[in-house]
Amino acid sequence: MSDRPLFLMTDPDHFEVCYQINPWMQPRAWKADPKACLAEAKTASQALRTALTSAGAKVETVGAVRGLPDLVFPANAAIVLDGRVLPARFRYAERQGEEAIFREVFCRLKKRGLVHEIVDFPEGVFHEGAGDCIWDADRRLFWAGYGPRSTKSAIPVIESVFGQQVVPLELASDRFYHLDTCFCPLAGGKVLYYPPAFTPTARAEIRARVPESQRIEASDEEAAAFCVNAVNLGEKVIMARAPESLRAKLRAYGYVLTELDLTPFMLSGGAAYCMTLRLDRTSTPIRNILAAE
Repeated sequence: MSDRPLFLMTDPDHFEVCYQINPWMQPRAWKADPKACLAEAKTASQALRTALTSAGAKVETVGAVRGLPDLVFPANAAIVLDGRVLPARFRYAERQGEEAIFREVFCRLKKRGLVHEIVDFPEGVFHEGAGDCIWDADRRLFWAGYGPRSTKSAIPVIESVFGQQVVPLELASDRFYHLDTCFCPLAGGKVLYYPPAFTPTARAEIRARVPESQRIEASDEEAAAFCVNAVNLGEKVIMARAPESLRAKLRAYGYVLTELDLTPFMLSGGAAYCMTLRLDRTSTPIRNILAAE
């Protein structure tokens, strides 16, 4: 496998917002001018791809499929670590058709040697991939959200498949329905997160494991702008357009921001992290790009 970061993205040709399975989704806004919205979505997707490649990454592309508009959010497709893939089982019928498409993709990637093994969740266990299970390279553990979409019963399966520690975090609101909407580990050990998205027990778990000096708390405005749903590559953070308050917080810690207009995808409840799935994550310790202060 290449030493360049490797991401999966989806061609947005059949993206639309035509149903509502989270509070952010705005089918009416899309329906008001679908042609313009789709054109803007294609521009936004290309901007994200360009930002990733400019940051040194490679991008594999999944073809668009009519009738599966949320295929553009491959973060939900699987958990991937050390070449092992644990594909998602989606809670809502609107997204269950994605499972077969992504399985085909992972089988093709396996034939090319880009992943090595595909393991399945048992029947009756819902889990929505890297959107609810985020690898923390500095702490060498998974943070796993559960509640609105993923079931807590998925957590021991993840531990067994990957042989890594998994820290459960219960999500408190359908508004922040996946962990990646409200929690983002950053290089150097910092964690950007939105505390109100978590139950008191989950907040306590985060604070017990992440020292105060490494916690960056997002405000209501920053979280609502989908800025926590970010892609981090070393000192580089690729995210939706950020309020000045968050720019200042992240720059103070040495991060370099690339901000994108991802409005069309935010109409469906997703942004930069949702639109990607990293395929080359490894549990091997890596040198921190940004040393913890």
